[in-house]
Amino acid sequence: MSPREAVELARQRGRDLIEIVPNASPPVCKIMDYGKYKYEMTKKEKLQRKHQHVVQLKEIRFHPNTDVHDFEFKVRHARKFLEEGHKVKASVIFKGREITYKELGANVLNRLTEKLTDVGKIDQPVKLEGRNMNMIFAPNKSGKKKVEQKTA
Repeated sequence: MSPREAVELARQRGRDLIEIVPNASPPVCKIMDYGKYKYEMTKKEKLQRKHQHVVQLKEIRFHPNTDVHDFEFKVRHARKFLEEGHKVKASVIFKGREITYKELGANVLNRLTEKLTDVGKIDQPVKLEGRNMNMIFAPNKSGKKKVEQKTA
């Protein structure tokens, strides 16, 4: 059918001729109400945006001499973030002359790695940047599924 005939047929029915697939040979068109089509497309886009998950980077800060209770408290937060599907940046911040004891900061991050191996994996290994020692954890694929099962 020629484009002119298709437009005439659409006018007779009181509808619009909408080009669905313009790159096809020949182009695919539909006769329908354009307002309704536009509404359905925006509704579909909103639904897609609703279901997409944006991964955030959450930061947890330690000091080389962080006490056991504080360490465990922060580990629980990191675990929760990883289970929600977010990345976690663990930083050990050195003040003053603490920078001379870098091994204490590395020990804190190694203990954290041992605690989080079941819910996360190392995305970026230990790196010293100025007075901060950083490490980034990414969630395991199975960790995110556990949260979805709890909510369902």
